[in-house]
Amino acid sequence: MYFEIEKQAKDAIIKAIDNFDCEIDTDFKLEFPPNPDLGDLASTISFALAKQLRRAPDGIAEELASCIEVPEIFEKVKAVGPYVNFFVDYSKFSKMLLDYVTDDYGQLEKVDEKIVLEHTSANPNGPLHIGHVRNSIFGDSLTRLLKLAGRDVETQYYVNDMGRQIAIIVFGITELGLKIEDQEGDKIDHKIGRLYFKTNQKLKEDESLNSHVDAIIKRYENGGDEQLNALFEEVVESCLSGIKETLHRININHDDFVWEGQFVRNGDVDSLVDYFTKEGFVRHDEVTYIDLIDFQIEKEFVLRRSDGSSLYSTRDLAYHRWKATQGDVVLDILGSDHKLAAKQINVIFKEILREIPPEVIFYEFITLPEGSMSTRRGVFISVDELVDEAVKRAASEIESRNPDLTPEEIKPIAEDIGIGAIRFFINKLSPEKHITFKWDEALSFERGCASIQYAHARACKLLKKSGKDVSSLEIADNWDVNDNEQDLVRTIAKFPQVVEDSANKMRVHNITQYCQDLANSFNKFYKEEQVIGSDLEDTRLILVDKARVTLRNALDILGVSAPEKM
Repeated sequence: MYFEIEKQAKDAIIKAIDNFDCEIDTDFKLEFPPNPDLGDLASTISFALAKQLRRAPDGIAEELASCIEVPEIFEKVKAVGPYVNFFVDYSKFSKMLLDYVTDDYGQLEKVDEKIVLEHTSANPNGPLHIGHVRNSIFGDSLTRLLKLAGRDVETQYYVNDMGRQIAIIVFGITELGLKIEDQEGDKIDHKIGRLYFKTNQKLKEDESLNSHVDAIIKRYENGGDEQLNALFEEVVESCLSGIKETLHRININHDDFVWEGQFVRNGDVDSLVDYFTKEGFVRHDEVTYIDLIDFQIEKEFVLRRSDGSSLYSTRDLAYHRWKATQGDVVLDILGSDHKLAAKQINVIFKEILREIPPEVIFYEFITLPEGSMSTRRGVFISVDELVDEAVKRAASEIESRNPDLTPEEIKPIAEDIGIGAIRFFINKLSPEKHITFKWDEALSFERGCASIQYAHARACKLLKKSGKDVSSLEIADNWDVNDNEQDLVRTIAKFPQVVEDSANKMRVHNITQYCQDLANSFNKFYKEEQVIGSDLEDTRLILVDKARVTLRNALDILGVSAPEKM
């Protein structure tokens, strides 16, 4: 619906420009004015015309507005400074919009583009910790956004099964006699993390044992030791099962888990090294490497260790080359500490392989205020602990607000609110900005995600209280849309455009602001307008239902549940 009225406005502007002796790019966008008093859609076209006509944009906007044949859906067109602003006729538009909003509202037309999006990809040597959670949540939310915007998206988790970390765990089991089941922890990934920690301590105490780990790495890479292979796979699969459980709890699932070992076993890594050698890019010292100094990168790209075994970087390069065959766009979500490695891969793809490099979105890390939550055993704060703490705090708040609720009733609501608080708070800022997670702000029922979820629950409660089947109701012919209704209709109407703009920018933080704006608009309507028992009861119930659907769909982009009661 928004795109339809935007097209009408654009067509009217393009037709009016025929009165001017100039040409413009007709692929221009309209935007939302910062204040609804200034209109519903605004065009900056006068700036483009000013360059050709060599006149002030204010005067051009005034003249252009006077030439525009106002489409029927608009009440008027007015020049506001250098902008040409369109004012929607809400007596006509409101009914059209409410008829247009269905359960899949916000879903855009399919785009002929497949994106292979890799996120999380934490080493399977312990549980996910707070350093991973932003990667996972941003990656998943971006996936949801892109899918709603019509893209075909496949998510991948790159499993580092040949890394030194896994070899250390295997060493602890085979040579130190440690057993996973004997370690502390309620989940298998936590037990493996404890075993990894203990084995690392032994290696620090006796550095000569590192040669044993090196030997294990080489044996596993060669692939001939079936017993060793089985142990590696058992460790990795066991840890991944715990990681998947954590991800599932925070509403994240991957389409595919791709093991790096396959690129060694199928010969892709050897083929890459052979190609680099043949093309004259390989250098040998203690290790085999590519010197990137000619490409303004001082740090060399190491291909093999001195014993001939491959490195993560080489296997990662082979993985990315394979990924490029799986879709049109390869997109990685990486921490800012990976910028050098990403730059190396970018240069190798562009300058050596002559292929399209992966696109990368970097994120800054998330921290907790000092003292806000203790670390267990001083090792790390796991995502499981973070979620448990959020749910516990949410349950305490719910209990204080609803003393009549039983613990069984509180539990699922607290889970929705606690997880929603984490996901929403992390999505609030663009990934380039550092986050300090603030419990009071994240779990606020007045300002945080809970306040938005509460707006949805309010809508559900009101609809249930009416006792009516909203799908059978009709909008009144005499509906004279008031200011609160108009504001809610306007906010609902913006959703598809917010989806498109956010997807094009590959960012989700504007979705959080939209959720807040929609919740605020609905709450104002809810507090100031009578619904049940009013002359416009059926019409307003339809409006409430459409606001509910839009808010649910917007929260779903963020991976946040929309509870029906709180």
